[in-house]
Amino acid sequence: MRTLAALVFPGFETLDYFGPMEMLGGFGEQTQIITVAKDRHPVPSVHGQRIVIDRTIAETNDYDLLFIPGGDAALNEAKDEELMQWIRETSANAERVMAVCTGTVLLGMTGVLDGRNATTNKLDFTKTVPLAPEVNWIKEARWVEDGKFFTSSGVSAGMDMALAVMADLFGMDIADRIALACEYEWHKDANRDPFAKSAGLI
Repeated sequence: MRTLAALVFPGFETLDYFGPMEMLGGFGEQTQIITVAKDRHPVPSVHGQRIVIDRTIAETNDYDLLFIPGGDAALNEAKDEELMQWIRETSANAERVMAVCTGTVLLGMTGVLDGRNATTNKLDFTKTVPLAPEVNWIKEARWVEDGKFFTSSGVSAGMDMALAVMADLFGMDIADRIALACEYEWHKDANRDPFAKSAGLI
């Protein structure tokens, strides 16, 4: 079983987090989800519901997997150097690193994605990607895999990316079974991105 550090911060996007957690949780045998935050106080999502914290960033940076959700509030976290350093160190230790939406921009602002391919939410693409100029931002992609880094477009795209990670780690059969159990139509083509065109990126 792999340990998964699932970072949360005030104002995280609800589906960015909970959608992928449904997929990454597998059947309870593949991954142990550990909710991580700056401190022990329950953290509200953008919609107000609060999530209880398992560990703080001060406790450890040694996890098998790292997950970062997005949301408009994600970019505010870049001002916190302690958190940014924790992301760098945890990314270095992790076997796979995942980020959704503006969580990818936050990850990119730490420098760990410099020179790598990545993608993010298409609606805010042109406004946010200049914050991490050394990343090779892919305009048209549902999600992008570059080495151990998996990044996705906005919100629901995180579920497709999460299933791709489960397939990568545990095999396609497991990933297909998870999608079926969720009654979810998994878009397996990482390049399928109709939202890039609607956002005027292509």
